[in-house]
Amino acid sequence: MERPAMELLEVKDLSINFGGLQALAGVDFNVREGEIYAIIGPNGAGKTTIFNLISRIYRPDTGEINFEGRDLLAKSISDISRLGIARTFQNIALFKHMTVLENLLLGCHSRLRADVLSAGLFYGRAMKEELKAREQVEQIIEFLEIEHTRKKVVSSLPYGMQKRVELGRALVSEPRLLLLDEPMGGMNVEETEDMARFILDVQEEMGTTILMIEHDMGVVMDLSDRVCVLDFGKMICEGKPEEVRKDPAVIMAYLGEVSSAGGEDRSAQD
Repeated sequence: MERPAMELLEVKDLSINFGGLQALAGVDFNVREGEIYAIIGPNGAGKTTIFNLISRIYRPDTGEINFEGRDLLAKSISDISRLGIARTFQNIALFKHMTVLENLLLGCHSRLRADVLSAGLFYGRAMKEELKAREQVEQIIEFLEIEHTRKKVVSSLPYGMQKRVELGRALVSEPRLLLLDEPMGGMNVEETEDMARFILDVQEEMGTTILMIEHDMGVVMDLSDRVCVLDFGKMICEGKPEEVRKDPAVIMAYLGEVSSAGGEDRSAQD
């Protein structure tokens, strides 16, 4: 018999208020090792708030977040990357004045363990770590097919390529869990297809577990193993894509609204 996948991330009874506004109210879900788990919902539903809680940018009013059995709420922001969690952002968070190669090398920083002296003199452990980091960066550059951009300043690149570089910066830290906040946002059809292919390759070839927020419903339904739907901070549905697509509450809260509004979501922000 096939063994069930381990629960890599567990979120229990997660709630948070901002100045009296209930951003999340008792949200529960788990992400299994090796799957692509998508969180969807209208703008203002609380999706990015969940990412900020996992990343320790916010602290919840109530609830638990456990990663591989460890209490994330007991960890600092700097601990999150070391534990094996990386993320991209809805608004690209690259160093625009630096090159692609320099941005990717910065993504390796959390894995470096050399002391200040050896790092300053560049010998022993520091040298080995630097060489390993550069090797990892080269592998990611090849994997994402961005060899031709390696020496270019990020600000000179098209938007879709910048998104790909940000994905690369997250991948060089070799995460167990990858948080993708609207990875296809603002992309054209060709760029979206390329990013979807890379996300599947990250899951299948690298064995990385992916927690994804995405508004493109076609992408969500094609890529995800399971989907969680939020509305006004509450979880209204969870299941396989084909189940979620047919759920009346989802159609009313999200899919139906998009259909009737010509693809536009609510104007509030997450």
